[in-house]
Amino acid sequence: MIHGVVIVLWLGLCAVQDMRQRQIANGLTLGVGLLALLYLSWTGVTWLGAPAKEGGWAFALALLLGLPGYVLGRFGAGDVKLLAALGMATTVDPLLWSLIGAAPVLGAWLLIHQWVSAGHANPGVEASTKQPFAPFLLTGFALYLFWIH
Repeated sequence: MIHGVVIVLWLGLCAVQDMRQRQIANGLTLGVGLLALLYLSWTGVTWLGAPAKEGGWAFALALLLGLPGYVLGRFGAGDVKLLAALGMATTVDPLLWSLIGAAPVLGAWLLIHQWVSAGHANPGVEASTKQPFAPFLLTGFALYLFWIH
């Protein structure tokens, strides 16, 4: 459970940075990915205690799901690296539940944001069209960790 809390804290840092800057530093994504890989190599298990093979499958799935979003312009490179690091640190189940949990929260946020923006549109200022993804991934992982798991 302590490793899950560490992942929540890491995702929280990524979420704050993503909300403020609309990007996530490589130190937070690649750094944690490298730590997860070293941990997998050294101990033979993921941070959540699953066999290394499961972390490898989750990493591959994260790339399989994230790269098309990047190519289509829906994800930033930081989002894909974040998913890959999360996959390597966990397993397929937490990765998928994080994405499943993120989807409705992101959808609700976009609807609320659109509704609020329509009422307070400022014609001289263009809002960023890139939405942060890390806060929603954090929400999905936290729901998995504290409710499903």
